[in-house]
Amino acid sequence: MKKAVAYCRVSTDTQEVEGTSLQTQLTGCLKYCQEKGYEVTHRFIESYSGLSLERPKLDELRNLVRDDQIDVLVVFCLDRLSRDPTHGVIITQELEKHNVKLEAVIEDVDNSELGKLIVYVKGFAAKLEAEKIRERSIRGKRARAMAGRLPSGTGHKLYGYDYLKGKGIGEGVRYVNQTESKLVQEMFKLFVEEGMTINGITRRLRALEVPTPSGSKFWIRQTVYRMLTNPCYSGKTYAFTKTYTEPKRRLKSNATTRKTGVVWKPKDQWILIPNATPAIISEKLFEYAQELLKRNKELSSRNAKRQYLLSGYIFCQRCGVRYQGYIQKWRDDEKRYEQRYYRCAKSQSIVSPVKCTNCRLHAPSIEKMIWAKIEELLSQPDTILGAIRDKEKEASNVKSLEREKELIQNRFQHLDKAKERIYRAYYLTGEEDVFKAGIAEVTTQFNTLQQNKVDIERKLETSQNYELEIEGIKKACQLVKNKLQSITYKDKRLAMEALQIRILVDGSDVRITGTIPLQLQSIESSASR
Repeated sequence: MKKAVAYCRVSTDTQEVEGTSLQTQLTGCLKYCQEKGYEVTHRFIESYSGLSLERPKLDELRNLVRDDQIDVLVVFCLDRLSRDPTHGVIITQELEKHNVKLEAVIEDVDNSELGKLIVYVKGFAAKLEAEKIRERSIRGKRARAMAGRLPSGTGHKLYGYDYLKGKGIGEGVRYVNQTESKLVQEMFKLFVEEGMTINGITRRLRALEVPTPSGSKFWIRQTVYRMLTNPCYSGKTYAFTKTYTEPKRRLKSNATTRKTGVVWKPKDQWILIPNATPAIISEKLFEYAQELLKRNKELSSRNAKRQYLLSGYIFCQRCGVRYQGYIQKWRDDEKRYEQRYYRCAKSQSIVSPVKCTNCRLHAPSIEKMIWAKIEELLSQPDTILGAIRDKEKEASNVKSLEREKELIQNRFQHLDKAKERIYRAYYLTGEEDVFKAGIAEVTTQFNTLQQNKVDIERKLETSQNYELEIEGIKKACQLVKNKLQSITYKDKRLAMEALQIRILVDGSDVRITGTIPLQLQSIESSASR
């Protein structure tokens, strides 16, 4: 019995197009496999754009293909696999290389050269249609917002309201939920009139066991803060307030390149949606809450009397989150004492329902130990200068790689034009042998360039991970040399930033990593409790 994999895809979570919904696709694929007598070993279902080749479930599928674990790939129709013709070529060639047959429920897939041409042309048409759909979608969202209705992506569901979907009169807007709105009013009252802190409001909501906007009963501080800063509660709803880009940092280096970094647009570019959300609180109360939040933030930073040298550089290796500085206070013999510590952010109940058990660190002790290691490193000018010269060479290599990448991109454009010329010649002459030879040559060149591009991007990523501010390192070395005994807190922070220090804590083991000149060895900390 042949082993088959069913792959189903839609572009967005809310997409329900006739014949392409996830449930329709999966049902059709499973029925098709049953009729063919295939054993379905895996089912891959995801919401991702067909214009992207980097999709989580598609990556898993391609790994199965490379490991020779399947015989047949079944999709509902070919554009579910890809809407980009070049990506379609890459995927089908991988399938051919590993003897995996591609089959579709509602289409006949011809693996002949002519069939590949038809698939390519259909993929090209699908890509054009996807671009048209994207452009129409943006225009439609703007028109809907100007008409006073919430466009998709605005966040229809908002705590305190019910949303009535549709395009008719009175539809596409929010209505006050009488039960939830009372809680929203109570939150603003507690914060503004009674002076309760955000943490206090969070704990009050937990004690009341009120469901959160997501349905759980564990309220977190960020949820309360977002509600207190949401202008919708004062009756003002905005659309097109932000865009998305590549995040500056990813928790996992092998994460997909999906754009998850949020960039807020200037407020004059926001679009006000009239009458989309009725007010639960007065505009005056909302503005006063914002002033109070701003004032609390300023007072908090102004009254910060204690300095934490490792703040922002020390992480919990178990959770991946930063350690935070805090003060522990106690009394003994009627005397008051206090001491600085570092602890994992998730060790606090206000942050996470599951407390992290990683140890806390005595701040003065761990700071002394870490700085001694850094100071030892910076006191070796010959080693540092040698490492700097190596990094300068790497920087020059980066420029060369970037120029090579630009040349490859230009070559891709030339290949696209060459492909168009081959198509035009085929339509005019009908010489299939010439067409096949031309397409085969272009495809070979394309695959070679694609592999070269991947290799260069990998090298660039590696270089960028170790990119340093050379002048900053030189300055840090000079600071240590000139002021070895009197170096200030600010100087130490500058040195740590220049060396890209990262401190990882796992129980009693504290490991320091840096880029220049070496990975520092782990040190057993006696500073834990």
